[in-house]
Amino acid sequence: MPLNSVISWIVKKRIYQIGLFTTYPYEVQDELLMRMVAAAQYTEWGKIYDYKNIKSPEEYRKRFPVQTYEDFLPYIEEIKKGKQNLLWHNEIKWFAKSSGTTSQRSKFIPVTLETLEECHYKGGKDMVALYLNNYPKSQILGGKTLVIAGSKTNINMDEDRYIGDLSAIILDNLPFWAEMRRIPSVRIALMDNWEEKINKMARQSLNEDVRVLSGVPSWTLVILKRILELSGKSNIREVWPNIELFMHGGVNFAPYREQFEKLIPGTMHYIESYNASEGYFGIQDQINSDDLLLMLDYGIYYEFIPMDKWSQGNRETISLSEVEVGVNYAIVITTNSGLWRYLIGDTVKFTSLHPFRIVVSGRTRHFINAFGEELIIDNAEMAISQACKNTGAVITDYTAGPVYMDDKDTGGHEWLIEFEKEPDNFENFRFELDTELKRVNSDYDAKRTNDYTLKMPLVHAVPKNTFYEWLKSKNKLGGQNKIPRLANSRWLIEELKGILQEA
Repeated sequence: MPLNSVISWIVKKRIYQIGLFTTYPYEVQDELLMRMVAAAQYTEWGKIYDYKNIKSPEEYRKRFPVQTYEDFLPYIEEIKKGKQNLLWHNEIKWFAKSSGTTSQRSKFIPVTLETLEECHYKGGKDMVALYLNNYPKSQILGGKTLVIAGSKTNINMDEDRYIGDLSAIILDNLPFWAEMRRIPSVRIALMDNWEEKINKMARQSLNEDVRVLSGVPSWTLVILKRILELSGKSNIREVWPNIELFMHGGVNFAPYREQFEKLIPGTMHYIESYNASEGYFGIQDQINSDDLLLMLDYGIYYEFIPMDKWSQGNRETISLSEVEVGVNYAIVITTNSGLWRYLIGDTVKFTSLHPFRIVVSGRTRHFINAFGEELIIDNAEMAISQACKNTGAVITDYTAGPVYMDDKDTGGHEWLIEFEKEPDNFENFRFELDTELKRVNSDYDAKRTNDYTLKMPLVHAVPKNTFYEWLKSKNKLGGQNKIPRLANSRWLIEELKGILQEA
C-alpha cells in the first residue's frame, strides 16, 4: 500500500476516534478514571484511600481532598530513590523537571511509559492528524521537522533512570517512526549548554529540507535568528522554501506572531497545543480559531474549581458535565502517572461545550490582585497584544507586578517590557495598554476610576536580552522555563531591576 494511502487511513481512523470522545465525553472520562483507580488499587496510595472499594467517579472525588505538589513530594522523593508501587502500579523511572511558574523551587513530575505512549506521543500524532485533516494537500511529511528539546540528568549514575525537561524525556524515548524525519541529532538535541546547542542546531539544520518547526515560540525565535545569521539570508523561507507549519505550545503565541510572520513570509500555518510536564491537554483543531479541543482519551481525568470559589478558599471541584462557557476554572487532574486529584496551577475558560473547547486563561497563582483588580494572564495577553497592534510595537518578553500604595500616592502596576520593535509613541502605548486592560477586566476598570485605587501603569522598556540574562542567572535556559508574566508581589520586578543596575 502506498505511503500516502497508509497515512490517509491512519488520519481517518484517528479523526473517527476523536469524534467518539467528543460525542460521548462523560462516558469516556468516567471509564478512564475507573480503569486508573482499578489499576492502582494495590499501590501504597491506593491502599491508603481504599481504591478497591471505589465504585464511581463521584465516590472517588469524595475520597480525599485536592492535592498539591507538596502533598506528593514525599512519595516522589522515595520513587526517585528507586522505590516503586507507591503512586502507580508500573515502574516510574523518569521525572520531568519543571521550574514551574509559581515557585523558585523545581518540581519533579513522574512520567510513566503509559504517560508517554497514551498521552504525549498520542498528542504529537494527533496534532499531525488534525492538521492533515484540515489541510489534506499538505506536504509536511516529505521533509524534516526541527524539534527544540531540553536536556536530562541521570539519577545515581543509572542510565535508565533520569530527570530532565519533558521534551528531553519524550525525545530520548521516541519510537522509530517519529525519529526518521526529525532533526537535530539526539546528541545535539539533548545538550545541556543551551548557547552551544542553539549554535549546533542551527548549523545542522541549515541544509536540510525543514518543513515543520516544533517548540516553544521564544526559543524557536532564537534559533531562527541564528540560522539567518549563519546563512546570510533575509528570511527563513530563503533557507527552507518548503516550510509550512509551526507546532507550538508553552506560552501564549499572540505576542510572538508578528515576529514569526516577519521571519517566515508567505503561507505559514500555526497550530497550538496545551501541554505541560503533567500531561497533554488540548490541541487547536480548527482553522482560524484559537481555542483548543480538550483531549479526553489521553489518560487524564478532569475536574474543575470555579475561580470565584477558589478566591474564597473553597477547593470543591465540579465534573466536566457541570462546567459553563466563559467561567474561569482551575484544573484538577488525575493521570496515568500516579497524580491523583492534582492541582496543576493552570486556569482555563470553556468556549464550547459541544465539543469541549478551552482557552488557557492563566495560573492560579500568577495574577495581580493587590487592590482587588484580579488581573489574570488572559487579560494581560489580550491587552498587550492589542496595544502592540495599535502602536506598531512588537514585544519579546514582559512581566508585571504591583506598585504598592504609600502615604502620598495610590497604587498601580509596573510593567517591564522587552521590545523587538518599540512603539511609535511610547506614551501612546502606555495609554493603549491601560485602555485595553480596562476593556477586558471590569474590576481593573473600576479600580482605575478617577485613579482612586489604581493609577496609570508604569511601563519601562528594558534592553534586549534582559529576560534571557535573568533566566541564565537562574540556570533556567531551555524550552521548559518561562518568564512569569504576572506576580502578586515585586520579587521579579526587583530582581530584573537589579540585573539592569549591574549591567
